[in-house]
Amino acid sequence: MLPTAGDVHVNGVLTQFSQAWLQDQNEFVADKIFPSIPVRKKSDLYMTIPKGQWFRTDAKPRAPSTESAGSEFTVDFTSSYSCITQSAHKDIDDEIRSNSDDVFDLDSVSTTFVMRSLLLRRELDFMAKFFKASLWTGSTTGADIVPAIKWDAANATPIKDMQTQIYGLRTKTGYRGTRLLLGSDVWLALQNSADFIDRIAVTQRRQVTTELLASLLELESVDIAYASQNTALEPATAVMANIALAKSAMLVYAPAVPSIMIPSAGYIFAWTGAYGATPQGSRMKRIRIDVRNSDRIEGDMSYDMKVVAPDMGVFFTPCLT
Repeated sequence: MLPTAGDVHVNGVLTQFSQAWLQDQNEFVADKIFPSIPVRKKSDLYMTIPKGQWFRTDAKPRAPSTESAGSEFTVDFTSSYSCITQSAHKDIDDEIRSNSDDVFDLDSVSTTFVMRSLLLRRELDFMAKFFKASLWTGSTTGADIVPAIKWDAANATPIKDMQTQIYGLRTKTGYRGTRLLLGSDVWLALQNSADFIDRIAVTQRRQVTTELLASLLELESVDIAYASQNTALEPATAVMANIALAKSAMLVYAPAVPSIMIPSAGYIFAWTGAYGATPQGSRMKRIRIDVRNSDRIEGDMSYDMKVVAPDMGVFFTPCLT
């Protein structure tokens, strides 16, 4: 027997718990790079303004008692998003619940388990959509950057290589790169790079941190893609692997908050129109399933990831030997 409407409840406590847990997960970066746009409609059109119109002037000298030179821009409404709902659940059997010393802890552990599954799905989608070769065209060459001297070599110049692209992006788009995402293997190489270490030798802490790298490159943030996944199918022994493409880094321009008049390399549309959804488009439900003698803890996360401006991003690959 399927659960009836009265058996399904969007649980505020569990949703708040999962929301707090979601915000504490530093290994996931899908919510840190591009602005998240809460949307009431699951699918719709969004507006874009062609870049070239912002870098052309119609201003002219104005004689007394005459009108100023007119200027217009066109708006493109052909771009669209369509949020897909990702779902996962964990059933709690009545016997297990009855034998549990702390009932809420059993619910919270199941909520954490379900939410992690959703976060892992979102991270995989993020990497497949954004963190890949032959996508971004904002580099000085218009293609992926392959460092002439790999960043783990003794005489490498990773800082100069990145600075060249940061300012090259400014020339091409009018915006400097603001956010850098590094694969964990690339970050390890940078932590041991003389080109980086020698520039921070005079600091008090003498610690190699992402904050120091961001300060050195004048970026808003530097994030590391640490998340890993088990690629083996059940019941095979776990095979752990990094999710992010190896030997790679991504530089993009993305504002802190979305705006109609400010461009961004990408956006993440989060569907908040579903009953009980958070600003990230997630919600947790408790469903009674009598035929299984179980309570089901079920989570949904609805989103769509869009590359908005490929020329506002630069991809470095392979960075390492």
